[in-house]
Parts: sequence; structure tokens; C-alpha cells
Amino acid sequence: MNPADAMQALPPPDMSLFNLFWHAHFVVKLVMVGLLGCSVWCWAIIVDKTLLFRRTKTEMDAFEEAFWSGRSLEELYRSFNDRPATNLGALFVAAMREWKRSFEGSGRQIQSLSQRIDKVLDVTIQREVERLESRLLFLASIGSAGPYVGLFGTVWGIMTSFTAIAASKNTSLAVVAPGIAEALFATAIGLFAAIPAVLAYNKLQSNVSKAQSRLEGFADEFSAILSRQIDERLSLAA
Repeated sequence: MNPADAMQALPPPDMSLFNLFWHAHFVVKLVMVGLLGCSVWCWAIIVDKTLLFRRTKTEMDAFEEAFWSGRSLEELYRSFNDRPATNLGALFVAAMREWKRSFEGSGRQIQSLSQRIDKVLDVTIQREVERLESRLLFLASIGSAGPYVGLFGTVWGIMTSFTAIAASKNTSLAVVAPGIAEALFATAIGLFAAIPAVLAYNKLQSNVSKAQSRLEGFADEFSAILSRQIDERLSLAA
């Protein structure tokens, strides 16, 4: 029988994704499983952060509506001090606490109160931005390293396939293709993990920048309001 006819008589290799994974080398399997795990964790971060920024925007809108509604600062402070405050509420509560400590203390130290309030606002903004940015570095890491990790699995798989080809002394495409496909599958998984991570990181980092700008804008406005009240009290005291 002609060897070519014998090769054609063989059933075609199973090229399903599960079969490519199952017949891959152990190192390539480890790379695939690791990348898939990273991809799942990336999507969990993406969903969590998307909901967080949506909730953050809603909370900021609600606070600004309450702040500019004409309510007194003391009334607003009592309403926000009774529950955990975040975002703009955290800035307001932190500044008002420093304000009240300065006026309720025995020393009534208000000479440098504006500088202390600005420092408190800066620290609170930094803390809020760190909270919003938490775990985003993981997305950036997977986005940059994922393709290279997948490429490592591909190179390892191709080396193993070529070693097996040299041992069998058969360079037929039907023999070479499955091993190379298994190796390239690792790169595909690396891209599958990296592409959403990069896109999500850019979008979420943009949301962080917008939230930070909004926090800094409110901090400047509120600091100006408190500074005017401090000047009024100093002028009355004089």
C-alpha cells in the first residue's frame, strides 16, 4: 500500500480546544492553567471596579446635591458623620473634624487652621485614590506580561514537538500540525487574558483620573469656604 494512501486513510486528528490542552506538554498545560486563572481574576476585578465606579459617581452626585442644597455645614456633618463616608463625603467629614477639633479644643488654635485643613484634604484624597486604584496594577501586569507568558508556553511546546518529530523521523504535516497547534494555543490564551486586561486598565484608570479631579475640585471649593469663615472669625476676634 502506498504510504501516502495510508496517511490519507488515517482519521484526522482531533483539533478541539480541550484535546489541544489535554495533549499539550505539562509545562504548556501549567502556562495555560495559570493564564486562564489570571483571566478569571482579571474579569472579577473588571466587574468589581465597574460597579465601584458606577456607585462612586452616584454617591458623588448625591453628596454634591446635598452639599449645595443650602443645608448648614453642621447639619450635613451630623448626617454624614453617623455612617462610613467615602469619596466627597470622606473629604467633607475629614475637614469638618479638623475644623471642630480646632474650635472645640481648649487652645482654639485657628491661626494655621487653613493649612491643616488643606493637609487633611490632601491626605484624604490620596487615600480615596488608592482605594479606587487598588488591584488595577494586576490588570496592567497581566496586560503586559500575559502575551510573553503565553509565548513562553508556545516556544516550549514547539521545542517539544520538534524533539518528537526528530525522534520519529516523520516530517509530515499531519504529524507536525497537532503539536504546533497545541503550542500556539498557549499564545492564544495569553492574548485572551491580556487584551481585556489592557483595555479595562486604560478605561478604569481614566475613571480614577476623573474621580480624582472631582475630589480635588471639591476640596478646593470647600477649603475656600472654610478659609472665608476662618477669616471672618479672626476679624471678629480682633
